Amino acid sequence: MKSKLVWENSGERTFVLVLDAGDEAFAEIAAFAGRASLKAASLTALGAFERATVGWFDLQRKTYRPVSIDEQCEGLSLLGDIALGDDGKPSLHMHAVLGLSDGSVRGGHFLNGIVRPTLEVTILETPAHLRRRKKPELGLALIDL
Repeated sequence: MKSKLVWENSGERTFVLVLDAGDEAFAEIAAFAGRASLKAASLTALGAFERATVGWFDLQRKTYRPVSIDEQCEGLSLLGDIALGDDGKPSLHMHAVLGLSDGSVRGGHFLNGIVRPTLEVTILETPAHLRRRKKPELGLALIDL
């Protein structure tokens, strides 16, 4: 993965990340957020994966049901945010719409994906800090304004 700070002004920063084939996208983006000490940011990404997993949240079970995509797929839209988690570290939350070779799509909470051939990510940091707190009744950590 390569990264570049492309803009900075008054506590706001914009980064561009370019992930390489074989990189695991969620882990790479989350690790970058930690290294850059991101406390509040939004992100968008485009690219492709040799395989990926999205999830559908089951409210009754309080867990994600994984939806595996075991074929080359296009990252048509990946959107997310970064906020501080209960542990004080950056917490990444992403959703994805992934296109398959027959034109159908799969989507949901982005759990992981092996990049192939590339993934281009733009991260926009804001000066206000966001905090993600665990909601025991849901089994999820949500942004707490």
